[in-house]
Amino acid sequence: MVYLFLVLVLCFDFSNAQDGMQKSASFDARHELKVMVPEGAKKLRVWMTVPQDAPQQRVTGFRVVSPFAYRIERDKTEGSKFLYVEAVAPTAREFTIVTTFRVTREEVRNRLNPANAKPLSQSERKDLARYLESNTYIIIDDRIRDLAKQIVGDEKNPLMAARKIYDYVLNYAEYWVVDPANKKASPVGSAEYCLTTRTGNCTDFQSLWISIARAAGIPSRIVYGSFFKKELDGKDVDQSYHCWTEFYVSGLGWIPQDVAVADLFAEEIELNEANTALVQRTTPAGYFGKDVKQVDYYFGNLEERRITWSTGRDIILAPRQEGPPINAIPKAYVEIDGQVAKEGANGNWVRKLTYVEVRNRVDSR
Repeated sequence: MVYLFLVLVLCFDFSNAQDGMQKSASFDARHELKVMVPEGAKKLRVWMTVPQDAPQQRVTGFRVVSPFAYRIERDKTEGSKFLYVEAVAPTAREFTIVTTFRVTREEVRNRLNPANAKPLSQSERKDLARYLESNTYIIIDDRIRDLAKQIVGDEKNPLMAARKIYDYVLNYAEYWVVDPANKKASPVGSAEYCLTTRTGNCTDFQSLWISIARAAGIPSRIVYGSFFKKELDGKDVDQSYHCWTEFYVSGLGWIPQDVAVADLFAEEIELNEANTALVQRTTPAGYFGKDVKQVDYYFGNLEERRITWSTGRDIILAPRQEGPPINAIPKAYVEIDGQVAKEGANGNWVRKLTYVEVRNRVDSR
């Protein structure tokens, strides 16, 4: 893949606005978690993701239907909210927890001016220290540090440095859905995997980007959510999950980027029987060919057809889980008698997210 970024143009104006309008959309959502109870189970604990509090995301009419008592808890790592349910000696072989709500999501639009970016202050560096450190699958070793130096070079502006890393990942790796017969994603979201194989899914891409950014002194965190895709509107089909990154620049605040989706617009993809459905499902509104504007857009902006479920890696829950820190929670975390329960038809739980768009407006800004 080859994608050339016009540094000389954007040095003067990181204006990623595609037009003069900021979009918003509302959805009635149904979020369902079905738990299959093994015979003899004495205690089940469930932490189910719920829509988070966020400036771009407003939730109303939130309701819970559960056969057991529930409460809202926040994890101890990032403070994300979870619906917590505990079942002692359940007699049913399966049970279902359902949340319903309306979410209104605003498009995230930023006019990023590098002139407003500043180095981290000492207090910022202290407050954001965990976003500069490694995680289990977001590595910072000598290879990553050397790579960060090669990519960033003499660039001192943190916004410009972040864009250099973004362009590097675009050029370096290719999303696995482009060639599913020969490329695969890691099961854990790994910077090491993406660096070694030059491919992966959204979490692999973001993990590599964050590893390099943190090594370059740019605080970064991963956000897990889902798309509200038009083609799945009103259909009884689960919309899985997607993740993106937020990075912090002093003088500008937290800024989103989605290098994984941008990667699909960085080149002309030859669609075929094997990859068409996968490529279309991996983008919020479908794939319509190479689009440099889309690549630029996803550095600093996010469309309105998303929902945020959780933030961070290596999560410690409340109440605390029996096992070690959890890699990530894009959907739910379930323990049965202190052991991690697996997701899927051959495991002990499945999640389904469905929705109907109820309103779509465009605001002039």
